[in-house]
Amino acid sequence: MRVILSLFLILGLAGCGLFSTAPDEDRNASAQKLYSTAKEAMGSEDYEKAVKYFELLEARYPYGRYAQQAQLEVAYAYFKSREPASAIAACDRFIKLHPNHPGVDYAYYLKGLINFNEDIGFLGYVVTQDLTDRDPKAARDAFEAFKDLTTKYPQSKYAPDAIKRMNYLVNALASHESYVAQYYYRRGAYVAAVNRAQNLLKTYPETPATEAGLAVMVRAYDKMGLPDLSKDAQRVLEKTFPNSAYLRGAPVGLAKPWYKFW
Repeated sequence: MRVILSLFLILGLAGCGLFSTAPDEDRNASAQKLYSTAKEAMGSEDYEKAVKYFELLEARYPYGRYAQQAQLEVAYAYFKSREPASAIAACDRFIKLHPNHPGVDYAYYLKGLINFNEDIGFLGYVVTQDLTDRDPKAARDAFEAFKDLTTKYPQSKYAPDAIKRMNYLVNALASHESYVAQYYYRRGAYVAAVNRAQNLLKTYPETPATEAGLAVMVRAYDKMGLPDLSKDAQRVLEKTFPNSAYLRGAPVGLAKPWYKFW
């Protein structure tokens, strides 16, 4: 019983703490007033204040259109506050609670955008950095969110930009695989290099990065003493990229991969 009473006391204090964060004049404010205050904070780029008032609104008035809108807009406020984990969690929560809401397409788009910006620089590395252990999870998560948006809501006003970003992500992820395959090749890890190159060809078959992937396979198989496999890879390279510099003896290096977003 003492444990249970202690838990209730802690929860009660936490609840009091939530309401005490608002100024005195807002403690009895209506849902509309709290929402207006949060929106004003958003307009002045005071995102921490906006988060506080959106969450206060939902806590006090958990039902109604203001609460629903607050649940959606707090995700953006978290995003602008550079709290991506909280922003994504807010998007997921909104999608789960309001799958038929007119603004749910925006929740999918924002989730993709948060992940996109979180990992937009995963290819912006220096060539001396070891990226073999890096997993561009955020880029993959961004792609999945944009894919959900464009599949479920193809007429959404956010769909065209989502498609544009998906195209970028496919090329970026392919370039990452190509880079890692070249990294392994240059270090004599030929089996690992072939495995990454094969994954590149299987997962991203029609991207520019496949040229370097095929070149890695040609050279790595040759180094491994597997001439037949090397010749097979070379035939594919010749057919797919007849003007490839790799066919003229260009070295398999660590060229900066394709990453620019247009």
